[in-house]
Amino acid sequence: MRLIGKTNIDFVGKRWIGYTLSLLILSFGIFSLISKGGPRLGIDFTGGILMQVKFVQNVPAEDIRTELESIGYKDAEIQDITNSNSVIIRFPKSNLAVTEEVKKITDALNSKWSGQGISIERTEMVGPKVGAALSQQAFYALLYSWVMIIIYIAFRFKSMVNGVAGVVALIHDVLVVLGIFSIMNKEITLTVIASFLTIVGYSIHDTIVVYDRIRENKRILRDKSFYDVINISINDTLSRTIITSLTVFMALVALFFWGGPVIHDFALALLIGVIVGTYSSIAVASPMVYDWVTRQEKKRALIRQNGKA
Repeated sequence: MRLIGKTNIDFVGKRWIGYTLSLLILSFGIFSLISKGGPRLGIDFTGGILMQVKFVQNVPAEDIRTELESIGYKDAEIQDITNSNSVIIRFPKSNLAVTEEVKKITDALNSKWSGQGISIERTEMVGPKVGAALSQQAFYALLYSWVMIIIYIAFRFKSMVNGVAGVVALIHDVLVVLGIFSIMNKEITLTVIASFLTIVGYSIHDTIVVYDRIRENKRILRDKSFYDVINISINDTLSRTIITSLTVFMALVALFFWGGPVIHDFALALLIGVIVGTYSSIAVASPMVYDWVTRQEKKRALIRQNGKA
């Protein structure tokens, strides 16, 4: 199945347009991150208070969120517990003591749902040390994923160039999403970190498909230059890339609009990531391989010339 007909777009020749666009987007995102002193971290990383509240009957999380916003807890996170009338409420700690925070929320919930027999099942304080440990673990999760991808691609394609170029594209994807979240003033939570890892998996899969076609075409199209082989390979996989990305994109749109506030940021990060990941496979990863290989060939040719001289 082909969504579009046979194309003959000179992707490699237009690679500097892609590089420039990527640098502009990254520059805006990095500027936002620097001006704000880094990403806006959620409760999971900065610390806060966790409450588990039980109702006699089920109360929609959106109603609880509205009530908490009315008493000043706009950043509170509400999570339903499956097969239970309990909910988990996470919110940043203010200048009030923990007991006063809990009492303030409990009184508001009791006032709103007076006939529900509300009970506090547990209260926990997430300290800054736990937040720092989670930040470190999130960083290492991304770092190790990139290292393993380099090793895997280098082994599969027998070239470290493909692996490094692929990971550079992945770092590009994550930084773009992180920068856009900073510009939009969105929080970085563990759920968003999970979306980053999902983006890494999706993007590298798309990149490997293009790499695989390049490897096949190098064997078949021996009379073509490496420049032409990469262009032909990207054009060959373009229809497949668009169909796959559109399918995932439509599913994420539904998740974004009707999935609820709990996974809203997760879906938003994936929406941006699918677009950027598809773009980077075409306009960043493959052209980088061309530039790298061409530069190496020029160096080897220069060494041979100097040796003969």
